[in-house]
Amino acid sequence: MFHSARLKLTAWYLLIIMAISISFSAFIYFGSTREYDRIIRIEQYRVMHPAQPGIIPQEAPGQPNIFPPYTQQDNELIEWAKLRVLEALFGINVIILLLSALSGYFLAGRTLRPIKNMLDEQNRFITDASHELNTPLTSLKTSIEVNLRDKNFSTEKAKDVLQSNLEDVNNLQFLSAELIKLTQYQDQNGNLQFEKFYLSEVIEEAVEKVKTLAKKKNISIAFDIPRINLIGEKRSLTELFIILFDNAIKYSPNKTTVNISVKKIDSKVQIFVKDNGIGIEKKDIPYIFDRFFRADKSRTKQKANGYGLGLSIAKRIVVLHNGSITVESQLGKGSTFIVSLPKTK
Repeated sequence: MFHSARLKLTAWYLLIIMAISISFSAFIYFGSTREYDRIIRIEQYRVMHPAQPGIIPQEAPGQPNIFPPYTQQDNELIEWAKLRVLEALFGINVIILLLSALSGYFLAGRTLRPIKNMLDEQNRFITDASHELNTPLTSLKTSIEVNLRDKNFSTEKAKDVLQSNLEDVNNLQFLSAELIKLTQYQDQNGNLQFEKFYLSEVIEEAVEKVKTLAKKKNISIAFDIPRINLIGEKRSLTELFIILFDNAIKYSPNKTTVNISVKKIDSKVQIFVKDNGIGIEKKDIPYIFDRFFRADKSRTKQKANGYGLGLSIAKRIVVLHNGSITVESQLGKGSTFIVSLPKTK
């Protein structure tokens, strides 16, 4: 589809350029032939009136023709001149056609590339979302079908089935909420309502949101944030740190500590979120911010809920705030996520 659209757009570029080129060529051709005619008449007059070389009379309507008719030699000269002009214009238009075709094809590619990338991204999103939605739906359907065929289906068993189905429904609800968040931040495209606030405010609010999860695993959160001014969208930055703190707790062993620290570097502030969890393999690090990506270690060795959307949302929030997010990790020793944001005075 992209190649076909590129060729069509190139054809439109060529049509417009060649229409302009041919129009100019026609103007040049007719103008030059009239000029040839004028020059020949002037030369004829000078030959007939050598005593008045600087005086060139003009023909007027209704007056007899003061110039003699063209000779055979004159006609041949005019035709030769017209032919040379036509050949020159034809050659120029051929060159313009070739250059326009190459340039048009290149520009069409440049023009359509963002659209192609957007469509590819949309298709990947639909494919990934469909795959992730299919998993709990299949589980839900299988459970219902199996138990419908069970002739000894009891009330107690029905409660277990409903409990399992409820978990699948909750997973679907969580996935749809995450997809909505991701779509919202992608659609924002930089149109967030920024305000001035202290960094400590959003971190304290985010810590408060994950306290329940931390208590379940007996994990402490250590932080001491100085009063640093930021300009940003407070709600989305709170969401960013909730995602990072939640991940740190989720993949850390019980009775460990998540450390949050801050460092000021020139016009930026760096926030470090360090856990003592399972770590991330080096080969997985380039992909952890990709949508729906979950490292193999997190799938096999941790019973952690999630669909690999959190870090993708986090990165989008950071980008919308003109910042960056990176990670340093060692298997078995934990990970440190580093968020860099512009700070104000």
